[in-house]
This record gives sequence, C-alpha cells and structure tokens, in this order.
Amino acid sequence: MTDSDKTTHFGFETVREEDKAGRVRGVFSSVASKYDIMNDVMSGGVHRLWKDAMMDWLAPRAGQKLLDVAGGTGDIAFRFLKRAGSGHATVLDLTEPMLIAGRKRAEAERMHDQLDWVVGDAMALPFPDNTFDVYTISFGIRNVTRPQEALNEAFRVLRPGGRLMVLEFSQLPNPLMQKAYDAYSFNVIPRMGQLIANDRDSYQYLVESIRNFPDQDTFLGMVRAAGFDNAKYRNMTMGVAALHSGWKL
Repeated sequence: MTDSDKTTHFGFETVREEDKAGRVRGVFSSVASKYDIMNDVMSGGVHRLWKDAMMDWLAPRAGQKLLDVAGGTGDIAFRFLKRAGSGHATVLDLTEPMLIAGRKRAEAERMHDQLDWVVGDAMALPFPDNTFDVYTISFGIRNVTRPQEALNEAFRVLRPGGRLMVLEFSQLPNPLMQKAYDAYSFNVIPRMGQLIANDRDSYQYLVESIRNFPDQDTFLGMVRAAGFDNAKYRNMTMGVAALHSGWKL
C-alpha cells in the first residue's frame, strides 16, 4: 500500500492520511477565535479544573523548558509558567490562527520573554533531540493523523528525565454513563457550536473524534510503546477525560 492509499479517521469519516492535517487545520482555523469558549462548551467548563489537575500532577519547577504541542491559545503554557515561576515555554500548533489567538491573550503580553510560538507538526517536530524538560499536549493528540508518531517524537525531543503529560477526552468505564454522555455529546454540543460559533460541522467533528480515540488502557500501551517508563493515567470526571503521564528515563 502506498502512502496515498493509507486512510485514517476524520470524525466518523474515512479520509486519506495525507488529507487529514488539512482538514484538521480547517476546523481549528474556523474555531480559533472561539476556541476557549469551545472548550467550555465541550466540557461544561470543567476543562479548567482538569488543566489545573494536570499542573498539580506535573508540579512545574523553576527553570524548566516546556514544549506544549497543539497548544494554540496558550492555556497550558501560561499555567506552566505561572506555577514554575521562571522557565520557558514553546507553544507549537499546526494552525497559525490558533497561535495568533494565543498571542493576543493578556498573559502572552506579560510573559512574552518566556514564550515562543511555532507553527509545526506533532509528527515531525522542528527541534533537536533532548531539548525539553516537559512535553504536554492537551485535547490535541486525537486530532493527530498518527498519534503513535507524535508520542515517538515527544520521546525524542525530551531530555533524559523528561516528563510527558497528555490530557485528552476519553471513555467512561460505565456503559450506561457512556451512553448518556454520548446522547449529550451528539445532540447538544453541535447545536451549541452552531449557536456560539456559527459552526455546527466543526463541533460535530470534534465530538466524533472523541469516540474514535483509543480508550485509556489502549493509549497507555501507546505511551509505553514510545519508550516512556513509569507510565500511568488518571481519569478526570469519571473518565470524560484522562490524564496520561510518562517519563523518559
């Protein structure tokens, strides 16, 4: 099979692998100005608590260098720098309008000397080996065409002793609760996307992309396959999201 014949998921649609990045870029270019509101819609506002819990587990230290992938509006980078007190964050995103939205935030102005904003691909990071102390990706890895390659790249650019943290929507372990959550997701979130951002299709894709993402234990196996040790995860809000952690030892 040639590369042009390989397929992947774009929501519930099957597309050629080479086409997915452009489709994802289109979604996030469309919603960039409403991205933070979108996360509130998708999570009922709870994503802010999940990101705080991510920082609690990560425990940033002064002087660390962070790479936040798919980090467009800077939510994780700003939290990291505030917790660390000093340090540097590189925010990488496939979609330039997302980075532009991030640079417009008040925090970006106050922390401008601690921040870099880079357009780039999670599967081919434009950085040397052993560059960063921490790699984070928050609600972004399910949009990557080949998530395993993104994890492999994370391992490559982390220094020995470096930490990976992945926050992503996940699967509820209780089938009845999952069914109720699906009903909410598919019936309510696209409608809210239409009302808030005048963009039903992008929100429909985002809901579908969550359902296609591997469950917690499957993804944990992918983290280990990339080379990370002491890999584990914590469920957030009963499994609506999950936080995976691993170390490059």
